[in-house]
Amino acid sequence: MGLAGRGAVAIWHDIEPEGREEFYAWHGVEHMPERVAIPGFLRGRRYVASEADLEFFNLYEARDHAVVTGPDYAARLNAPTPWTLKTVKHFRSVARSICRVEATFGPGGGGHVATVRYDVEDGAAETHLAAMRDALLPDLAARPGVAGAHLLVADAEASAVENAERKARSEPNRIPRWIVVIEGWGDEAPFGAFCRELLARGRLLAPGSTGTPQLGLYRLQAVCQRPLVGEGA
Repeated sequence: MGLAGRGAVAIWHDIEPEGREEFYAWHGVEHMPERVAIPGFLRGRRYVASEADLEFFNLYEARDHAVVTGPDYAARLNAPTPWTLKTVKHFRSVARSICRVEATFGPGGGGHVATVRYDVEDGAAETHLAAMRDALLPDLAARPGVAGAHLLVADAEASAVENAERKARSEPNRIPRWIVVIEGWGDEAPFGAFCRELLARGRLLAPGSTGTPQLGLYRLQAVCQRPLVGEGA
């Protein structure tokens, strides 16, 4: 099954306490429905941290990379609603990547996810990608309790484009370059222990990764999916 498309927007962030209630209302009532209404966007999911450096993880799945770099999405980013402008000023420590889905495996989706943000050495990208796509991620997706295993690679140029919504926040975005997303459909504690052990033993990332990978463990809070054609008729 895997992810719904070959394009994605991945966002991590914190929220100031005074904006928390506003964020929840805005994100569920306006923002996720607005995003999945963009042509080619298919699904949005919001997760909250159980053990992570940033409290929220949002994943938007799209038909392909052209959708998340295209004019319809850009138009929305450059015409934020009044509620958006009011809410995003409370965002802190935003990390946001416009991505290609380079690999996606698994029979379904899960209520728990682990995200790993990391970098790859210059010159090692092709061999790293091949090893992740052809060996590590298919093996991981076949493990008990794992619903899916996915690799997202940021389009750094597209991710760095300025827009009106970004300017409404007080801080610049960080751009995670390589992202692994693991979905679990069992109990939270053993899933987290499994992911931590894989990373600690060097069995999660292929050779070529560099620096200190940043592992975050999250649980699902909200889902918004593009309606089927004719639904509700």
